[in-house]
Amino acid sequence: MEDGVSEYIVWRTAESVIDWFVLKRKKYISLDPDVDGFLRSQIFPGLWLDRDALLDRNVPRVLAILQQGLASPEHGTFVAKLAAEAARRKKK
Repeated sequence: MEDGVSEYIVWRTAESVIDWFVLKRKKYISLDPDVDGFLRSQIFPGLWLDRDALLDRNVPRVLAILQQGLASPEHGTFVAKLAAEAARRKKK
């Protein structure tokens, strides 16, 4: 992507709505929760949010789901990729 933000979240507190937008083909598309009710980042694997828990301000549940995402194989792969890129840059 050349410019802009790949994903962003809007929490409309007055309406009790959370919108997660993903940039696809130069347009922002609303990301729907999966079958588990989680919003999962398409840019940062392992960034999972339980939308309903967040709206209910159920912090323990929000953190539990976030921890599950951070413990996922996808997140591990993502972190390894970032580390490899950082090591390559450091060698230059």
